[in-house]
Amino acid sequence: LAYDIDREVDDQNDYLDNMDSNFMSATGLLSGSVKRFSTMVRSGKDNRRLLCYVSGGLVLAFFLLYYLVSRIQT
Repeated sequence: LAYDIDREVDDQNDYLDNMDSNFMSATGLLSGSVKRFSTMVRSGKDNRRLLCYVSGGLVLAFFLLYYLVSRIQT
């Protein structure tokens, strides 16, 4: 029984170590995305207009998907 517990603890520690590296890589991706987004917002008028169109499109796509999923479930 003690051997099984020890093996389980080792497996859980390996799993947690892998999660740490995955979170670090996700943090790196998000920080890069925020930097690019900030650069785009601070740049010229054309990029701001594009940003508004993309944001509006994403909001519309979200509501369309929400509507379709709610229709399927009923």
